[in-house]
Order: sequence, then structure tokens, then C-alpha cells
Amino acid sequence: MTIPLSHREPFAPMRDIIGSGPAMAEVFRITRQVAQSNASVLLLGETGTGKELIAQATHALSSRHERPFVRVNCGALSENLLESELFGHVRGAFTGAIDNRTGRFEAAHKGTIFLDEINSTTLHLQVKLLRVLQEREFERVGDTQTISVDTRVIAASNRDLLELSGEGTFREDLYYRLNVVPIQLPPLRERTEDIPELVTHFHNIYNEQNDRYVVHIEPAALEAMQQYSWPGNVRELQNYVERAVVMALGDELTLDLLPEVVTSGRQPRTPGSRALDFNALTEELVYRGLHGPDSVESELHGHIVDRVEREVIAQVMASCGNVQIKAAAKLGINRNTLHKKLKEYGLDNGPAKE
Repeated sequence: MTIPLSHREPFAPMRDIIGSGPAMAEVFRITRQVAQSNASVLLLGETGTGKELIAQATHALSSRHERPFVRVNCGALSENLLESELFGHVRGAFTGAIDNRTGRFEAAHKGTIFLDEINSTTLHLQVKLLRVLQEREFERVGDTQTISVDTRVIAASNRDLLELSGEGTFREDLYYRLNVVPIQLPPLRERTEDIPELVTHFHNIYNEQNDRYVVHIEPAALEAMQQYSWPGNVRELQNYVERAVVMALGDELTLDLLPEVVTSGRQPRTPGSRALDFNALTEELVYRGLHGPDSVESELHGHIVDRVEREVIAQVMASCGNVQIKAAAKLGINRNTLHKKLKEYGLDNGPAKE
């Protein structure tokens, strides 16, 4: 027996946002309520949970909907480039500044600016962001003229900003200015009841885009998708549904069209990665006699940090298809730093992908 997939897009409480379970119902409720105000919104959640869609919905439901919605990925640019991107610059402000340039805050005047991955900004830039939020004014890079703007700020982070504040990498005052209305986006593993709707939604999209006619889903395939924990969240599900539709030989989305990581229930891991065994590592350090007993703890910490960092970088590179600029943005570091880390950890396998 197969489960038919409707050709009609399922009801979505907000355009392009799928989910009718209780977790998303709460997200929709808060979004509608806050959209009518000018309050700053902080979207929190793992990568791939739909933070940008909620930001767009907040803008679309607001009185600013006819004005610009401007998105800035704060993790994709170095500090200097990001500062110029946000606030603009005047001619001669730095090497390569051959003309005056309007920044994104000016471009979003009377509209909304969405600061994605705001957790990746530097403390220096956070001071300027705090001023814009408080005073609604700034200067272009290299200029002394103050510019006033009326821009609604929506920020997003996949990290706990209060925790980062405790670590000294994010200003506490900026956190509180951004966190007027927080909206927590649930990971897909916590709203598996929405998976059938999401599969139907993406299936219809990719049928149309690829001129396919995959109109059924095998129960075993749907069960596997509902049991998988989806570390990449909705974005990962979307990719796997697209692949299944493209690769299907008939009119049914079957279990064998899904990747092994979904059908086996195992989490994706990079080749050669393994869990850290802290006790074994301690014994190894003592046995090797790297230093005296008093410094074993320090040596252990360094080894753990290196191993964890290497595995995180390897996993992010794999999830980004080994495209360094994407991986650097996801990690919140610049591309040069990532390149050095790849060489340091022996992960530099050939020419970088653009």
C-alpha cells in the first residue's frame, strides 16, 4: 500500500512556511503578534530551521511590507568588509574605495534589515550595531557626517548569545537590545509530525521543476524520515526529497531513494572521525610522559580542543560540499583562517572549491 501525495500544496499558516504541529503554531503566533510592532526580533535556532523565512514573514506582515527587506549574512564577510557593507563608505576610506557607497542600513530605510549569523560579528562592529539600535544613526566608513535611519532590525543566531556574552565574545548590552522579542525555531527532530507536510511540499516543487510525476510515497520511506534526527534540519530534508524525486524511476518515492544515513538511522560522520575518549586520552598523555603530572591537565585540554576543532571543521566542510567560502561563513570565521586550519589539520585535499 502506498500513501498518495497531494498535488495541492498543503495549508501553510504562513506563505512558504510549512508546519501545523504545536511547536510551529507557537512560532506563527508570536510572529504575527510581533510583526505589527517595530520591536527588534531575535531568531534563535539551529542552521536550517527556517530563520530567514520567519524574518521575511515578519516583514511581510508588518506595516513596512512595501519597503525593502534587506538581508546581510554577517558570517560571510570579514570585519572590514562587513562594516562597509552595513554602513557604507566614502571614496578613499580604504584601498579600493574608489566611489561612495550606500550601506545596507541606508538601503533598508523605512523597511527591515535582517542580520543573519549575528553571533559571528566582532566586538568592534557590535559597538556600531548597538548605536544604530539605540540612536538610529551612524557614519559611513571614512566619513564624519551622521546619517539617521528608520530601520527595523531582525537578527538571527545559531548560538546562544547570552552564553557568548559570558565568554566575552558578544556584548551583553547588544544582546538585550536585540532580544526584545525572541523567537525560538524548533529543530526538525522536535516536530516530526510536520515531516509528511514538508515532504509533500518539496515533492510538489521538485516534480514541477523537473517535469516528474512522483505521486506516491512508500510507508517505509516516510517512517524512516520521521525516525531520522535531521542534524541539517529542514534544509537537509529538502535536499534529500529533491534527490529522491530526480532519481525515482517510477511514480513512487521509495526507501531505496533515500541516503543510507536516513535509512540506517545513523548520524552523518566524516571519514576517519571518531568520538573522543577522554579517559583514554588522559592515559595516553601520562604514558607518553609529555610533561610532569602537574601539566597533564593543560596538555589534555589542548589535545581535546584540537581534536574537537578538527572534527567540527571536517563535518562543516562535508555539509557545505567542501566549498570553503560557505564553510567559513557557517563556522563564523574568515576564509583565510579556515584555509590555515585545513592545512594544519591535514584536511586540505586539493584545490579549494569556490
